[in-house]
Amino acid sequence: MARPLRVAFPGALFHVHARGNAREAIYRGEADYELFLGILRHTIDRYGWICHGYCLMTNHYHLVIETPRANLSIGMRQLNGLYARRFNLRHDRCGHVFQARYRSILVEKETHLHILCRYLDLNPVRAGMVDRPDDYRWSSHRATAGLCALPPFLTSDWVLAHFARTGGRAQALYRDYVAVGATEELSRRVRGERLGSEGLLRETFGLEAPIPEIPRAQVEPLPPTLSDIFAREHFPVLVAYRRHGYTLGEIAAHLGRHYATASRRLKSEEAAARAVRECKT
Repeated sequence: MARPLRVAFPGALFHVHARGNAREAIYRGEADYELFLGILRHTIDRYGWICHGYCLMTNHYHLVIETPRANLSIGMRQLNGLYARRFNLRHDRCGHVFQARYRSILVEKETHLHILCRYLDLNPVRAGMVDRPDDYRWSSHRATAGLCALPPFLTSDWVLAHFARTGGRAQALYRDYVAVGATEELSRRVRGERLGSEGLLRETFGLEAPIPEIPRAQVEPLPPTLSDIFAREHFPVLVAYRRHGYTLGEIAAHLGRHYATASRRLKSEEAAARAVRECKT
C-alpha cells in the first residue's frame, strides 16, 4: 500500500522530528553534532527554508522549519540522507541511521510557534541531560534567549516578537517564559499531524480536500458536528459531504431520511451552489 502524501503548501510551518533506528544514537560525539548542523545549514540555504528552532538529542532531533516554497520532503531527503551517509562513513558502519520516516507536524505560526520553541528548549531538561536549558549546547535556546551569538541559519525574530518589540527585552521575557514551562506536554495538543486551530487547513484549502492522497484526518481531525453544520451553513449537505468528509449515510441518519433522499439533496445543493458562482462571475 502506498504511503500517504504529506501536507505541503508555500509558507507552511512544521515541527520536524526524526529518531535513530531502533532508538540508537544518531550523535556519538561533538563531531557528529557539528556535522549535522553543518548539513542543516547547507539544506536551509539550498532550499530557502526558515529555521525557527532546533534541538539535537542523543537519539533524535527536533526542528522548527518554515517552507516558503513547499519543499519540505525534498529538503529532508537531502538532510537525513547526507547525514546518514557521512555518519556511517565516520563510524565505519552500514545500514539505516534513522528509524522509518521523519514526522512532520503542521503548526499554526501565529498561535503556536513560541509554544513549540519552548517545548524544544526544554527537551534536554526533561531527559535529565541538564538542569537548565541554558546549559545545553545543541539546541537553539541559548541563541534565541540572547546567551550566545545567533547562528547564520537560525532566525529568532518571529519567536521573540511574541514577547516584545526590542531584542533585549524580548530575550529576557523569553527566558522567563521557557523557565516556567517545564511541565508542558505539547504532544497532547497534536491532532492529525497538526498543531493549531480547528480551521488551520480547512481555511487554506476551502471546500475540497487538497488532494485525495492526503488523509482527511490530517486535514481536519476534529470536524464540526452535523448539527452545527446544519445550523450555520446555507448548503449544509454539500458542506458536510465535501468539506468535512461525512458520508451520505451519516447525513441521512442525522436528517432521519433515506440515503437516496440525502443523495438527491446533495445534487440539488451542488446545482444551487454552481448557479451562485456563475451569477458572481
